[in-house]
Amino acid sequence: MSDNHFLEDAINRSGETSADRAALAGMVTAAGTDDAAATTPEISDGSILNFALNLEYLEAEFYLRASGMTLPDELTTGTGTRGEVTGGRPVPFKSRVIRRIAAEIAGDERAHVVFLRNALGNAAVSRPAISLDESFTAAALAAGLIKPGETFDAYANDLNFLFAAFLFEDVGVTAFKGAAPFITNKTYLDAAAGLLATEAYHAGIVRTSLYNEGMIDDTVFNAVEKISNVRGAVDGVGYDDQSIGDSETLNLVPNDAEGRAYGRSPEHILNIVYLTGDRATSGGFYPNGLNGDLRESGQTA
Repeated sequence: MSDNHFLEDAINRSGETSADRAALAGMVTAAGTDDAAATTPEISDGSILNFALNLEYLEAEFYLRASGMTLPDELTTGTGTRGEVTGGRPVPFKSRVIRRIAAEIAGDERAHVVFLRNALGNAAVSRPAISLDESFTAAALAAGLIKPGETFDAYANDLNFLFAAFLFEDVGVTAFKGAAPFITNKTYLDAAAGLLATEAYHAGIVRTSLYNEGMIDDTVFNAVEKISNVRGAVDGVGYDDQSIGDSETLNLVPNDAEGRAYGRSPEHILNIVYLTGDRATSGGFYPNGLNGDLRESGQTA
């Protein structure tokens, strides 16, 4: 993770460019398929890494705050407007296993932030404004987990924490998978593959933990399916989102007929984190939008 000698030359070539927004607007609706790279205008590697950094800021702050920590200020500065984080607090975990899972993932996500910031150097974007309170309520309301007027506290207990983690982790996997065809530098691609693998481990852990909870209380299966359905509805891609199954059928690995993980383009990832099926540049977990060039969601509604 600390071997970044290649990065100085690579970042000079692949820093964010003014053409990136125009490139994003032309991305194919069916992003994530094997032919996406052949039909999509080039997006710079720097733009993709900064897009990933925005997502890692969100995941890191979510998990760190659940474990009683935050990102230090020196890991939140950079280009663009630095934003504050609303919400988040230590979860009163009852399960020692889930507590330890949260702490391990928090450490991994912090390491991802450090790695990407080192990779980008002076081109790294700052942490954007992040919502860890109202955004979860909006997502839970859309999924039907709560009724209008109620709030959803992702940090209230073990199960709420796992629901919130489930919302993020599958998105992280599909984000790195969807970005892979657009990364031109092979060393960057190797780094992205490593991050993808880690996010996939995280997603598998969260999905397994939720399945175990479902075997105790089968209403968990219905709740997880509702969250999955909302993600699938707003991203506009198709049947790329899957729940964890039910008490009779296990589905811990969401994949296609060939056993491959799904991918989403940056704009479709933004539909999910902005919590909208419309074209937008802010909303949901990012009240003021992302920092960097890749910041507009797609029109999927």
